[in-house]
Amino acid sequence: MAEGAAYADIVSALEGRAAFYDMLAALYFKPLSAEQVDAIASADLAAYADVNELFAEGLHDIERSLAKRDSGTRQELAVDFTAAFAGTSSWEGRYAVPYESVFTSDEGLLFQESYHEVYRLFRQQGVKRAEGLDYPDDHLTFICGFLAVLSRRAIEALEAGDAAGAREQVELSQAVLRDHVLAWFDDFEELALRILKTRFYRGVLKMSKGFFLLDAEVLSEMGEELERL
Repeated sequence: MAEGAAYADIVSALEGRAAFYDMLAALYFKPLSAEQVDAIASADLAAYADVNELFAEGLHDIERSLAKRDSGTRQELAVDFTAAFAGTSSWEGRYAVPYESVFTSDEGLLFQESYHEVYRLFRQQGVKRAEGLDYPDDHLTFICGFLAVLSRRAIEALEAGDAAGAREQVELSQAVLRDHVLAWFDDFEELALRILKTRFYRGVLKMSKGFFLLDAEVLSEMGEELERL
């Protein structure tokens, strides 16, 4: 019974991780639609406020920014997104576009070593971008989407009774989060905060960082638990 409960708890945590990474992938991919803005505004975000201080601060910013939304909110957010994440504005000649290569290469350019590492990793794992998506593979959206895929693969392994297979997916997730998100997100966030104007997207950055830090802890604990099963 205890082992069954442990499996259920891990599956629940993996499902939550996958859903949140899907949401982050959408937030960094393109400007939000009016429907997406309304959905975020009506979501019960308070349930997640105790994750950690940074996460809670980000949620508070998001909630406050949308509390008085009107017909111009979507456009205001779209302009802010495009200025920072699509690179139409810069700060001291630098662009806050969410590509790993831009923040891990000396030249600050696309398609550098980090891009090739991510490209190879995706191919090794049988993952590829959907047709028509022209961003390079090391875009934060695709890395978050990949982490969601790994989480769901871990669930599939557990449902098949394969704890070792699930642990393999969790360990790969740890490496991806460490090497391809946390390794550059601070620099990206610092630059983006200098360009962004809206409290909403400032909150998104804080919430993202809080979640990544939490997830590193969750994955570590999950790996240990899976090793005991």
